[in-house]
Amino acid sequence: MSGTGNLRAMHPAYFALVMATGIVSLGCQLVGWPIAAKGLLALNLVFYPALWILTIARIARHRDQVVADLRHHGRSVGFFTTVAATCVLGSQCLLVGSWFRAAFALWIAGICLWAILTYAVFTIIVVKPEKPALAEGINGGWLVAVVAAQSVAVLGAQLAPSFGEQAPVALTFCLAMWLGGGMLYLWIISLIFYRYAFFTMSPSDLAPPYWINMGAAAISTLAGAVLAAAAPHSPLLEQVLPFIRGLTLMWWATATWWIPMLVILGVWRHGYRKFPLRYDPLYWGAVFPLGMYTVCTLRLSRAVDASYLAAISHVFIYVACAAWTLALCGMAWSLARSLAGKT
Repeated sequence: MSGTGNLRAMHPAYFALVMATGIVSLGCQLVGWPIAAKGLLALNLVFYPALWILTIARIARHRDQVVADLRHHGRSVGFFTTVAATCVLGSQCLLVGSWFRAAFALWIAGICLWAILTYAVFTIIVVKPEKPALAEGINGGWLVAVVAAQSVAVLGAQLAPSFGEQAPVALTFCLAMWLGGGMLYLWIISLIFYRYAFFTMSPSDLAPPYWINMGAAAISTLAGAVLAAAAPHSPLLEQVLPFIRGLTLMWWATATWWIPMLVILGVWRHGYRKFPLRYDPLYWGAVFPLGMYTVCTLRLSRAVDASYLAAISHVFIYVACAAWTLALCGMAWSLARSLAGKT
C-alpha cells in the first residue's frame, strides 16, 4: 500500500496475507520443510505488524471510510481476517518458532478481537436500516467469521496441554468455539448455496473469497483434529471423542467436495467467460484454503489413524506453495506499478 489514496481504499481483508503465509508455513513444517517454514515465519513477523500500522493509520486518517466498511455487507466481514491472522501467527510461533509466550499472547489477543468484531459486525448488519438484496449482500467472504472462531479454537487446543490444571477449562472453551463456529458455517453456507443455485451468477460474482467455502470447512477439520489430539487432557473431550472424530471427518469431506466445484467455477470464470486474471488482495483469501487443506488433512490422518490420507497433503503442499508464490508476485508487481505511477 502506498499513498493516502491507496490507504483509504485498503481492503479490511488484507490480513489474509498473514493467514495465507502462516498456514503455508505450518504446512511446510508438517511435511518436513523446516527452512521454508521458518522463512515464512520471518516474513509474517514483518507482514503482521506492517498491516496493523497501516490499519491504525487508516483509522486515524480515513475514519469515515473505515466506518463505511463496517456498515458494508460485503466488506465488513473482512475485518475478521485480523482474528484469523493473529491466531495463525500464534500457531506459527508455537509450532515453528517454539515461542510459547508469544503464542499465548496472540491467543488472548485473538479472543478479544473475535469477541469485539463478532458482536460489533453482526449487530451493525442486523440493525442497519438499509440492506442489500441477498444476491448482492452475501459472498464467500462471510465465512471468514467462521475461520476466525475456528482459528481461536485451533490455537487454544494446541496451547491447552501446557496449562496444567487449567487445561480442561481451556479445552471446554475451545470445544464451544469449534461447535459454535461450525453452526455459523451451516447458517452462512446455506445462504451462499441458495445464492449459487437460484440467482444468476456473473464472472465478477465469483470473486476469490468463494474459496473460503472450502477453507472454512478445512479449518473446522483442523480444529476437530487438534481437539481430538488434546482429548487426554480433558475428561469432557474424552467423553465426546467419537463425536469429535466423526464430525471432523464430516468437515473434511465437505472441504474435499468443494475443491472440484471451485476449480470448475474458476475455469468457467477465467477460461469460458474470459474474466481477466489480475492481482487482487482478495486472492490471499484463496491461497489460505489451499494451505489449510494441506494442514488439516495431515492432522486428520493422525487423529483418525488413517495414515494413507497424509499422501494428499504431501501433494497439496506444492499447490499451496505455488499459489502463495503467484499471489506474492502479483502483490509485488502491483506495488511496483503503484510506486512507479507516483514517480
